[in-house]
Amino acid sequence: MASVRVLAAAEVKMERIEGGGFVGSIGCKSSSCHGGAGEKRSQYQTWSQRDFHARAYAVLTNARSARIAEIEALPATFRDAVRGFGDAQFDTPYRDGGWTVRQVVHHVPDSHMNAFIRFKLALTEDTPTIKPYEESLWAELPDVRATPPEVSLALLDALHRRWVALLRAMGPADFERSFMHPEHGRTMTLDQALALYAWHGRHHLGHIKQATA
Repeated sequence: MASVRVLAAAEVKMERIEGGGFVGSIGCKSSSCHGGAGEKRSQYQTWSQRDFHARAYAVLTNARSARIAEIEALPATFRDAVRGFGDAQFDTPYRDGGWTVRQVVHHVPDSHMNAFIRFKLALTEDTPTIKPYEESLWAELPDVRATPPEVSLALLDALHRRWVALLRAMGPADFERSFMHPEHGRTMTLDQALALYAWHGRHHLGHIKQATA
């Protein structure tokens, strides 16, 4: 189990609210925790805007954190979706003329390896121009047919562990950094890229379910 570091109150930056000051304790070591005698506002407003426990809750439940959790869970979700499959199921296309389940399973780590590198480029360079790739041609390369799907499932698991470690270490300013996508002709922030790749995993998981419905 991962260890959790509890921040001391002194480490938590408290911002002032326009129109009034906070009255009471920001910690839990006194009877005035979450309000108390002399509090000028409702306890909920004080808790939701001022208390560092509320801020931790907001971080854990915001859209960005939900997307990171989705990316973290994807390898296990993918593995569950193809559990017990044989060659017949892996070679079933999700629609007429579409990719087979085997191609989908190999494509997702291909795509997410590119995503991981794009995040690292954006974090270490000023708006770098990323290198697109021909995903449809990658899906036809010999390794897709020759490599057991388990190899790509294991690759996806290892890759996402690295990626999630990076994502969880990033601050708000990091997610505002961006890269240039030359095919789209515009920049994309890492927040936007996070949303894109969380969707990307769901999208291809849907293809697997569609192929085996």
